[in-house]
Amino acid sequence: MADFDVNAALKAYLDDPQSILTPEADAGLLDCENDAEAFSPALINSVLNPIADAIGENPEAVTQAQNLDSLQFLLKCAPTVPTDQLSERSRAPDTNGELFARCRQTSYIPATSLGKLLDLIISGLGAEAETIHHEEQAGDLETAQHKQVLEVFAFLLQWCIASVEAKSAEKPAAPARAKGAKGGKGKNAQKDGNWDPTAQLQTALDTMTKVMKLKLAKIFVTTSERDTFIGLFTRPVYLLLENEQRVKSLVIRNHAFKVLCVAIKHHGHAYGAQTSIIQNLTYFEHLAEPMAEFLNILAQQYDYPQLAEEVMKELSNKEFSANDTRGPKSVSTFVARLSELAPRVVQRQVSYLAKLLESENYTLRCAIIEVCGNLIAMLSKAEEGERSENHKSQINAFFEVLEERFLDVNPYCRCRAMQVYMKLCDLETKYPKRRQKATEYAARSLEDKSSNVRRNAIKLLAKLIATHPFAVLHGGLLSLPEWTSRLETCEAELNALKPPAGTPGLAEETQAEQTVDEGLLDDATESELAAAPMTEQQQIAAFQKAQEEAATAEALSKLQLTRRYYHEALKFIDALHEASPHVAQLLGSKNKSEVVEAMDFFVVADAYNLETAKVGIRRMLKLIWTKGNSDEGKGVQTHLIECYKGLFFDAPDNFSASDAATYVARNMISLTFGATSAELTSLEQLLATMMKEKVVSELVIQKLWQVYGVQKKEISKQQRRGAIIVLGMLALAVPDIVVKEMEICLRVGLGAIGRKDLVLARYTCVALMRMTDNKPTKGTQAKPSHRLPNDHAVLIRLAGLMDVQSESRDWYGLAEQAISAIYALSKHPDVLCSEILRRKTKAVFAPKPQAAKSHDTEVSQTDEDGDIEMSDLPEETVAPEPTTSVEDDSSSSAIALSQLLFSVGHIALKQIVHLELCEQDFKRRKAEKEKTNPGSSPTKKTPGGKTPGTTKRAGTSKEEEDQDELDLMAGTNEDDFTDAIAHIRERELLYGPHSLLANFGPLVKEICANNTSYPNAELQAQAALCMAKLMCVSSEYCEANLSLLITILERSPSAVTRSNLVVALGDMAVCFNHLIDENTDFLYRRLADKSLPVKRTCLMTLTFLILAGQVKVKGQLGEMAKCVEDGDERIRDLSRMFFGELAGKDHAVYNHFVDMFSLLSADEGLEEERFRRIVRFLAGFVEKDKHAKQLAGKLALRLQRAETERQWNDVAFALGLLPHKNEEIAKMVAEGCKVVETAA
Repeated sequence: MADFDVNAALKAYLDDPQSILTPEADAGLLDCENDAEAFSPALINSVLNPIADAIGENPEAVTQAQNLDSLQFLLKCAPTVPTDQLSERSRAPDTNGELFARCRQTSYIPATSLGKLLDLIISGLGAEAETIHHEEQAGDLETAQHKQVLEVFAFLLQWCIASVEAKSAEKPAAPARAKGAKGGKGKNAQKDGNWDPTAQLQTALDTMTKVMKLKLAKIFVTTSERDTFIGLFTRPVYLLLENEQRVKSLVIRNHAFKVLCVAIKHHGHAYGAQTSIIQNLTYFEHLAEPMAEFLNILAQQYDYPQLAEEVMKELSNKEFSANDTRGPKSVSTFVARLSELAPRVVQRQVSYLAKLLESENYTLRCAIIEVCGNLIAMLSKAEEGERSENHKSQINAFFEVLEERFLDVNPYCRCRAMQVYMKLCDLETKYPKRRQKATEYAARSLEDKSSNVRRNAIKLLAKLIATHPFAVLHGGLLSLPEWTSRLETCEAELNALKPPAGTPGLAEETQAEQTVDEGLLDDATESELAAAPMTEQQQIAAFQKAQEEAATAEALSKLQLTRRYYHEALKFIDALHEASPHVAQLLGSKNKSEVVEAMDFFVVADAYNLETAKVGIRRMLKLIWTKGNSDEGKGVQTHLIECYKGLFFDAPDNFSASDAATYVARNMISLTFGATSAELTSLEQLLATMMKEKVVSELVIQKLWQVYGVQKKEISKQQRRGAIIVLGMLALAVPDIVVKEMEICLRVGLGAIGRKDLVLARYTCVALMRMTDNKPTKGTQAKPSHRLPNDHAVLIRLAGLMDVQSESRDWYGLAEQAISAIYALSKHPDVLCSEILRRKTKAVFAPKPQAAKSHDTEVSQTDEDGDIEMSDLPEETVAPEPTTSVEDDSSSSAIALSQLLFSVGHIALKQIVHLELCEQDFKRRKAEKEKTNPGSSPTKKTPGGKTPGTTKRAGTSKEEEDQDELDLMAGTNEDDFTDAIAHIRERELLYGPHSLLANFGPLVKEICANNTSYPNAELQAQAALCMAKLMCVSSEYCEANLSLLITILERSPSAVTRSNLVVALGDMAVCFNHLIDENTDFLYRRLADKSLPVKRTCLMTLTFLILAGQVKVKGQLGEMAKCVEDGDERIRDLSRMFFGELAGKDHAVYNHFVDMFSLLSADEGLEEERFRRIVRFLAGFVEKDKHAKQLAGKLALRLQRAETERQWNDVAFALGLLPHKNEEIAKMVAEGCKVVETAA
């Protein structure tokens, strides 16, 4: 029998396993020490098989010297740490054997042999445990003999498990073991790669548990012996837990926990376990949650919560270094998880854990926030009998911690507080007062500087709405007017029940009854009854009176409770109303996840009928323009479509197909009510996108046409307008929608109904334009356009709309769209518009007699609208807005002339576009001709070289009709044609001898130049607009009238006129840049206009011109910078967006920073605080250190040239914002401060 000393063996093993001497090992193994090639699986098996047989017969055979040394020799061939860590221990003294030298570099024993060795040790230990158990039952336990056998097996098992773990950690592609390694070993290595010892480890852990359940106190008498033996089991368990892959296995994890639990509960391992847990939490992040689960199992299943409590005490006193991030993170995860699994255990130690709130490490504070939430959840679920006396005070204390953390210095802690509140919202107990505070704090957090905090604040508000406690009465909707009226009704009922002031009432009687002793009252009552018995009627009356009083008192208390309930609901709704504008503002955030949360908030708010949700949902529309070049941008668009689908396109499940279509159609129409032009543009893009994705069904489109075409009088103008607006938007994606129902458009929008409702007619024109796709494209890529002849019914009706007589401003909108529709649909729009201009000119300058004109109008309307139902004819054939009998003839003629000039200006603009389309069409057809007949192009030269010009002069689009001219064009040079078109635009349209528009150029100049002779405000506005449009046609006309236009821009009292001319100047800058470039100062001046709409228009125009590179930026950018701190929110947002875009264009903000700074600093009217906010904003775009240093150098020169203290302060402030890191500049600033101070 071997003389085995477990303490000596353990010391040697922990120092260096290969230092353990094995002289009695099998001779074959000893020979391999210097002949590593002889160490083969066959040899290993020949050694292991006899030992296995011997131990199988009697486990005590393991203590024999030869067997024990052979097993230890084999284990020495397998390192106990992974090969990448072996080099640290390879310096230890060792035998010089070749085999062990190699084993220091890699595991030399095959995995199958190592597995066999592990099985041998496990089975031997299991057999020994069975033997001891039977002897315990029989009562004849030989302690000394069994003690050594158990120690040997436990020692070998510890060593073997360490070797298995090291072997498992090896990479499959191990380096070659020796120069002469055989191919057979390669196969073994391949098999090793698939080796999984999980099942064997599970059996080993089971066997350990079985051994520890024995009465070990009889075998290991002293505590030190027992602790050493238990350590042989727990050490490999902790080693297994260090492996993240092993811990992920639920089976291994549970078996490991079982071993540790038994060791702690029955064998005094608690202190050792505490130390190990603290170490594990410090060094192994993956063990944070498993350790919490382990302590929960120990407390729940083994009734040993003391260890968890001790661990928490120690952690609360532990100090972490500032550089340590892993330790605090692991501890915080552990504490949070333990509070979730075993809240009662944590509750007892919460006073210790509270110290972590003072920690500088935010992850520890986050953990305590999580703990507070878990403890509140636990206390709120406690049964009435389980609740302690200080139950409420505990909950309040935890809530106060959460509320404090809304203002934590770290954004992650602020976020965690909100996330915990979101979990608490799902509790059955609602805590209304705390919820109210949380709502107010979340609303405040919407202005937090951290986007993550803002996002969580939005989520919390949405959660508070979805789980609000005010659904007990009247359902769960949160409409402010409804709740206000309920409160008023309740208070009225309360006032009716209360007794009048100054009369003995219920309250007094109740108070008197409370102050009288019951015993005395009984005696008095008995004596009174005895003295004067009440009659039956008196008794009934007294009983009824008592009942009424009781009922009144009960009703009063109910109403008082109801009033309080209403007050709390209104307080909650008011807080949400205050928060909604901030959420709406966050729809424009750069952080896309924040935008998505804001959208979800408004969807939830709308579901609960919160009034402010409508504004947010309307503002969401602009998100359809979010740039989709990234996944985030596409995500916002997709989410917007999903939100709108849920809000407006998903009908209730119980609706039939027809009812669902009606529901959707009604919702789509409602989206147009009260919408601004910008919102309608965004809605158009949204609906067109949804139409492409086939979200809108054919049945819905039919319902929309029904609403538009209905002849009943009850339908509102808004509904009919909304229907055609939506149909026009859908037709943007599918033009056939309008093509199929053209007749309804003719009958309604272009018929008598449209003549009465000019807005309806206008949107009908827009819808009709969508029948063709005439968007300008570059080069020869344009599609052939399908246009209508001028005698088509649609074009006749459109031209007829221009003759509608009306003094309404809506006429101009109608005329604009009618002319645009004619140019979009007609083959020869110039011919048709020439006729319109002639008719309107005659109407203005040569009016017909009143009676005849009235008769003609009536007859023409009857002819045009002959397809309208007879029931509607008498009312609808009357002229819509008779203007012929106006008292003031001059006013009437001024309006007629204004309408004529508007038509002239718009036709001139559309004619330019039409010329460009003709040029494009020419190029396309020429390219097609050359493709079909490539040889014909060079042969045909210039028989019709001038044809394009003459054709244009005659009719501007005849070449599109005649095939003969197409043949001529095939030989025409493209540049010649382009020059011809340019000549027509420059010289023919406004100066040609036969041009109709040429007559109006001098006329509008005359009207604009003589505003005293033509004092009518509308006429002046339309004349200025017409002149501006004509100036976009010809550079000659533009140059001749530019000074007059600028004078009107500067002096006109009409804000509308100034806005129009700002836009016109922007268009001229694009058309004739050389003329406008010298006059951009006049544009920038409008940024200081007294009218807000003019400022907005000017800012948008300049934004477009500068970003598109149409205007050279000089020193005027400072005027744009002032808008960053404008009083109007939209101007502020637009200017900030402008600088954000400009910063991405070749460092433009950096390049112009000094010029902007000079202009801003020189403006004496600019307050210092406002100046600083602007400069701080601009400095934020100077990101590169190189740029910051260069700017600092330029600005530093100004310090010495500063004439006033304000100038010096401005420069010093700007230098403080730039991260220049220049010591000389810092020194100059410091010296300057001293100078200023002494001067002061």
